[in-house]
Amino acid sequence: MDVKNILISVDASDNALRAVDYAATILAATPGVRVTLLYIERAPNRDKFENEKAWLNQCRLDHDRVFDFLAKARSVLMAEGLPEGAVSERTVLCSAEPSIAQTILDVQQEGGFGTLVVGRRGLTKGEEFLFGSVSSKLVHNAKNCAVWVVQ
Repeated sequence: MDVKNILISVDASDNALRAVDYAATILAATPGVRVTLLYIERAPNRDKFENEKAWLNQCRLDHDRVFDFLAKARSVLMAEGLPEGAVSERTVLCSAEPSIAQTILDVQQEGGFGTLVVGRRGLTKGEEFLFGSVSSKLVHNAKNCAVWVVQ
């Protein structure tokens, strides 16, 4: 695992932007660092839309929101001094299985990322028990890498 090969998993939320900002501040002075912004994409549930056109419209809106976020995250990293060539983006389409956390871990292992950065939503213990926590699953199941959880 290459410690200068950093994977930042984002979900287009304020928490994810805080994680990007934190990582940018820490990594700015690190020569040779490479950062990959990872977004795990799940299509909206078709059953929640009255027709195919409404579903496709929501898919387009989600897609645009994510790519706007990725552009913003890239600019935050570069504003702190990371060279443009050191930052890349990757999106992975994920179905219900495996989980988002497992998909992130699979990408981390496949890419040889030495550090994984993720924002935390700040769930209460009860919410975490009921709904699960991606950051908690990452901390407990990551192998051969450092995990930074930013709140």
